[in-house]
Amino acid sequence: MQSRAHALISEAALRGNLSALAARAGTPLLLPVKANAYGHGLTLVSRVAATHQDVWGLAVATPREAAQISALELGKPVVLLTPPAPDEVVPLADLGVRLPVGSQAEAEALPPHARAHLKVDTGMNRLGARPQEAVAIGQHLAERGILEGVYTHFATADEEDLSFAHEQLKRFRAVLSALPPVLAHCANGGGTLSLGKLEGMALARPGLASYGFAPAHLRETVPLTPVMTLRATVTQVHTAQTGESVSYGGLWRAPRDTTLATVGFGYADGYPRNATLKAQVLVRGERRAVIGRICMDQCMVDVTGLDVRPGEQVEFWGAQGLTVSDVAQWGETVEYEVLTGIGERVERTLVD
Repeated sequence: MQSRAHALISEAALRGNLSALAARAGTPLLLPVKANAYGHGLTLVSRVAATHQDVWGLAVATPREAAQISALELGKPVVLLTPPAPDEVVPLADLGVRLPVGSQAEAEALPPHARAHLKVDTGMNRLGARPQEAVAIGQHLAERGILEGVYTHFATADEEDLSFAHEQLKRFRAVLSALPPVLAHCANGGGTLSLGKLEGMALARPGLASYGFAPAHLRETVPLTPVMTLRATVTQVHTAQTGESVSYGGLWRAPRDTTLATVGFGYADGYPRNATLKAQVLVRGERRAVIGRICMDQCMVDVTGLDVRPGEQVEFWGAQGLTVSDVAQWGETVEYEVLTGIGERVERTLVD
């Protein structure tokens, strides 16, 4: 059975982005592939990244993601960025997954064969140990011979005002100076683009930027190409007569006889419902309006004047002119949410 919606993942775009970001950072990458590789397909992206010369390892958010990648036997380190449950620690260590440590209790729970990455809270106030506590924990882990890395996370590195990012970097470097040499990493996508090469850092962790997106004021810093093109299939073509309403709530009425294509892509697949009455798609290269309320499994498009047939493909975003950024704006959200919200019914396919 074929999927009605398809995400085409460009290997060339992904590889090009990774090379450009590694050059900008001056270090190899610890590539975030959490949340199904930002919607692009965990297994698919991990296999490509594992063969890229600039990728040191793969970063995930959950133990399940770590186990999935470990099972692929890609030969790259897997770093878990958020704390596992106590009963998950030893099984993950057995798989070789690098484990996060943000407290003394988490440090003491690690078995002797674990490899730890110490999380330092330099101002994000989400996870990790505060700098003074982090030094003591790091020294304890180093004495046990299991401290491999130390990391923190920028809260504002994607904004134009970088003063707090520099303060976080200062705090992080103070912790590093009190510990033996380790794999230090702090730069997310915003940090990689805005701060460039950071002395003393061994890795960078650009997330969304790796998949082709950057804040508007940073888009000229590094040439990035969106990795995904999203297309879906026309399932029916029909006419809404003058005055008839379309979809739930009757939000749109036909000002004239209007040819509509029903397309198999809806909010359960990742198309934001909030984009209703604002969204556009590309039909045979033309921008056409999405008509009426976006539904769970489908949406309707005005194709008046075009000889559209069931089975044809409609492009929601990609290389022809519409972008995920456009969809995020219509949906009153951000690119992260659009991409990570793409459902499992959407088939991911690797293309050149």
